[in-house]
Amino acid sequence: MSQQFRFRFNAKSPYFKALSLSVALHLVLLVGLFAGDFSSLPKPKPTTAQHSGEPIKAVVVDKAKLDKAINKIKKQKIQERDAEKKRLKAIEKRASDAKKRASDAKKRRANEEARIKKLEKQRKKKEQEKIQADKDAKSAKAKAAKAEKVRKQKEQEKQAAEKAAATARSKRLKEEADAKKAEKLRLEKIAERKRQEIAAKEQAIQDAMLAEQMANEMASRNQARQQQVMTEVQRFSALITQRINQYMITDRSTMTNKSCRLIITLAPSGFVIDVKVGQGDKVVCDAANVAIGKAGTLPVSKDPEVFKKMREIGVTVIPEF
Repeated sequence: MSQQFRFRFNAKSPYFKALSLSVALHLVLLVGLFAGDFSSLPKPKPTTAQHSGEPIKAVVVDKAKLDKAINKIKKQKIQERDAEKKRLKAIEKRASDAKKRASDAKKRRANEEARIKKLEKQRKKKEQEKIQADKDAKSAKAKAAKAEKVRKQKEQEKQAAEKAAATARSKRLKEEADAKKAEKLRLEKIAERKRQEIAAKEQAIQDAMLAEQMANEMASRNQARQQQVMTEVQRFSALITQRINQYMITDRSTMTNKSCRLIITLAPSGFVIDVKVGQGDKVVCDAANVAIGKAGTLPVSKDPEVFKKMREIGVTVIPEF
């Protein structure tokens, strides 16, 4: 047991008083039990069912109860003592834990205070260093500003002198350049006027030659195109005659050496809009008309210029046998 526990468990302690009172009460009870006159207990009257050994049996039973009561009291005292020890031990442990926590807290507080003092010392040191650095920087800045002011003043004077010289030189060069430019412009205007006159004459000759060439070429193209168109018209005229012959019913006995001239008006799709009968044999013309109706559409050119020439086309139908 620790010194702290021995110090608390003294005569003035309330725990000691309570324990002493409990022990005293139990001792009084035990003394009373042992000092009691068990022989003075009333003896039961013998009956027919009893014999001389029954009073001894009653005394033994009472003593067993007494031993049981004493053992119970002893056991209770031991339990109370153990409980008290356990409680005191728990109190001592809580006190020890509290003391340890207080000690740890005190150490942590001391460490924190030391750390804060150290940080504060470092902060003050840095603050002093910053103040000194600011002073040095301010002094250096003032010196630099003064030197910069002198440099700028000299630079301005130098720039002013250079600007005046540059202005004078620029003015002189400008005057010379303007004079050269004016002379050059005058000579260019004269040269341009002569060039334009020559170009105008050459252009007029070229335009006349080109116009003549284009006119000749256009006439040649128109002639070739017209010839091509007429050739196409003739080709489609032959195709139309061939289509009519395909659908026409012929009779050698009535149509031999006979023909019919037809004027056919066509739509761009080849649909027959109108058929006019010209000179020719009536039997052949009627058969040709019927054949055109059977054919439905006739061959036409997709070329607009060719179709324009064959919109109203004349064909001569000669029966084929």
